[in-house]
Amino acid sequence: MGSSSSTSAEVAAASDDADGLRIDLFSIFPAELDAMCNLSILGRARQSGHLDIRCHDLRLAASDAHRTVDDAPYGGGPGMILMPEPVFAAVEAVSPLRPLLLLDAGGRRFDQAMAAELATTGGFSLLCGRYEGVDERIRTHLVDGSVSVGDVVLAGGEFAAMVVTEAVARLVPGVLGNVASSSEESFTAGLLEYPHWTRPAQFRGMDVPRVLRSGDHARVARWRRAMAFVRTARERPDLLAERGISDLDREVLAEFDLDIPPSNQLFIARPQRDHCRNAGPDH
Repeated sequence: MGSSSSTSAEVAAASDDADGLRIDLFSIFPAELDAMCNLSILGRARQSGHLDIRCHDLRLAASDAHRTVDDAPYGGGPGMILMPEPVFAAVEAVSPLRPLLLLDAGGRRFDQAMAAELATTGGFSLLCGRYEGVDERIRTHLVDGSVSVGDVVLAGGEFAAMVVTEAVARLVPGVLGNVASSSEESFTAGLLEYPHWTRPAQFRGMDVPRVLRSGDHARVARWRRAMAFVRTARERPDLLAERGISDLDREVLAEFDLDIPPSNQLFIARPQRDHCRNAGPDH
């Protein structure tokens, strides 16, 4: 049994020895996943060969006329469960790259560090659960692990799979036009990304910080780092408490008359957000 015929023409034509990062997605909605994978950055990366995303239909491996992939749970209870037979058959027919990860609320919490790990694997696969869950034999004898995008309950793993796919894809060399884009984003150094402004310089009494209009690129870089600390302390103090603040970091903050409380005070109630123009002399 092969992969879904709903995959795009570009993917269908891709060879098994393609150089791009290969990602196999297993779902009962392969056409919808494939369509999302053709949008924006992912679509361009597929066309350029940096990504080899293949969407597979779990129903194609179903053995009955109705292509059934779910059944009621033993012991009773609400909802339906993905059956082992069609899921095992679909995966075995494709022989996807490993690790094969189940999108599951109880899995490892997905974060930027995990995205970076997966981006260097050469390829991986995602299994989208549906209904009330999957037969436990899928979890214990088919997949290599599970991943969660957060402490939320979804109807299925498709949107979670897209979160993982796009986060990983952005870290693949050549996918982003500007190589600095991924290195300066949130969580890369344990900090949230610094705030951004664009034209016009003045809008309804709110001004773009003077330092950004100074033309002094070294000073801009230092200011942005300082503002990354400020934003992280306000919005995600847990990240900063874990990361810590070095003496060099505090020197950069002091340059712009900014300060961050000691790590043991970061979890005190966060101050109300104020306009950027009130945060320091260069705002």
